[in-house]
Amino acid sequence: MLWIVMIVLLVVFDQLSKQYVRDNLQLFQQNTVINDFFHITHVENTGAAFGMLKNARLFLISLTIIAAAVLIYIMITNRSKLMRLSISFILAGAFGNLIDRVFRGTVTDFLDFDVWIWKDYPVFNIADVCVNIGAGLLFIYLIFIYKEPKTAEEKQKPEAAEVVPGDGGNGE
Repeated sequence: MLWIVMIVLLVVFDQLSKQYVRDNLQLFQQNTVINDFFHITHVENTGAAFGMLKNARLFLISLTIIAAAVLIYIMITNRSKLMRLSISFILAGAFGNLIDRVFRGTVTDFLDFDVWIWKDYPVFNIADVCVNIGAGLLFIYLIFIYKEPKTAEEKQKPEAAEVVPGDGGNGE
């Protein structure tokens, strides 16, 4: 239940932030928050991350629904709190952008960083941040925590006989 509340709160925060930008900034208008570093810039994205798959709305909607169904199944069947946390972030981001694609046809982006290493970095939104946090947590889980379950065959297989050097491996 906690995971559902978290997802809903993140989606609401994402949608409210996008609505605020649409209500208060003209398309392509940029407001400087921190000079030469951070701006709020109103952009409408018809594609996916980094502007890929422009105008592929139906494909992106379908892909999001399928991916969300798979992630929900994994979340239900996996008991790891870190796995569930990562999936919650990913689902919140996916649903946030899905709402935009379904009801508006485009995704509202507005977080615009301009730093020496991020010159011309694409503008993004809270949903994108959620997906990236979730992906980072999932990476940590898969690399450092996840252990491949032993198969039934491996559990029943007797330990390999110890080979004594010089006996040819036949134990005689």
